Amino acid sequence: MENEKIEHIDFLKMSGAGNDFVVIDNRRETVTEPAPFARVVCDRHRGVGADGLLLLENSKRSDFQMKYYNADGSYGGMCGNGGRCISRFAYLKEIVRSTEMTFDALDYVYRAKVLNDEVRLTMKNPSDMRSNEMLPLDGINIISHYIDTGSPHCVIFLDQNKDIGGTLRDLNVSGIGRTIRHHKSFSPKGTNVNFVERGDSNTIRIRTYERGVEAETLACGTGSVASAIIANQLGGVDAPVIVQTQSGESLQVDFQNRGKSVYEQVTLFGSAHVTFTGAIRYNPSTHSIVDQL
Repeated sequence: MENEKIEHIDFLKMSGAGNDFVVIDNRRETVTEPAPFARVVCDRHRGVGADGLLLLENSKRSDFQMKYYNADGSYGGMCGNGGRCISRFAYLKEIVRSTEMTFDALDYVYRAKVLNDEVRLTMKNPSDMRSNEMLPLDGINIISHYIDTGSPHCVIFLDQNKDIGGTLRDLNVSGIGRTIRHHKSFSPKGTNVNFVERGDSNTIRIRTYERGVEAETLACGTGSVASAIIANQLGGVDAPVIVQTQSGESLQVDFQNRGKSVYEQVTLFGSAHVTFTGAIRYNPSTHSIVDQL
């Protein structure tokens, strides 16, 4: 026990429109086993508590690299809210001294601009869009849509699916979302699941069940982008789209529709708040937090 190395790890707890993260400068590779560390630090009862872990690491082609791990330790896809939070983190920590920066995640270079406590993030062009597919579920057929916005997303509009019952406020997002997330249609990796209500000509309301968190989150950046683009594709919702999230905050999604399901210049704009600053003492050999400072 006396020879065990205890790591002192500083972090910021951050929130992107209610989607919360533990953010760490890992350029010196203090965190060497991110998966078990994410499970421990994101635990809301015994750790710091978060939807995911963001590690800022060195990059040879951009200002830094973002690595995102879900609360269950799985390596996540692109995280839009996380990308905005880590960009503000890089600016606050003077890792990047300009308000405009680039970072790479999953072999793609993203651009971000910090505007006080908000960040505009230029997203990867969406791909693999599929509209109006029938998804059999518990004796009913759900009209669903699919799109990859850096992470895979199933999008379900309540006005197309009266049989699942209730308003967005009353919907059993965790129960239905979990079933769809594991549906054989999305096997083996599964999908994130977004439930959407349309508002006026440029507003939608959204609730998301996130793969990897395995629960509903208060906001999802790539889910907001997915839902906004599908809403535009179906008609009646124009860019920029205001996405009202479960946290009560709104995200703004802008894009250019080039026709035939081709969307470019996609941006995600919203808050990137610092919740608090902290430090932990971590035992990597037992994957346990010794103390929170």
